Amino acid sequence: MSDKAFRLLEYHQKLDSRLRAEMKRRWPDFAKVARLKKLKLAVKDRLARLSRKQRAARA
Repeated sequence: MSDKAFRLLEYHQKLDSRLRAEMKRRWPDFAKVARLKKLKLAVKDRLARLSRKQRAARA
């Protein structure tokens, strides 16, 4: 795993924990929840793109 992929995975996990913490609150801020979900999806897309690029380089 590349260093960049590792950092993206780490960031994805941090976003996930922040999202879970926000959802556990008595009155979650749904604007914050939506922003965290959007960021998490963007990181997931970047990871997928990086993975495809690495697989293409191996072939």
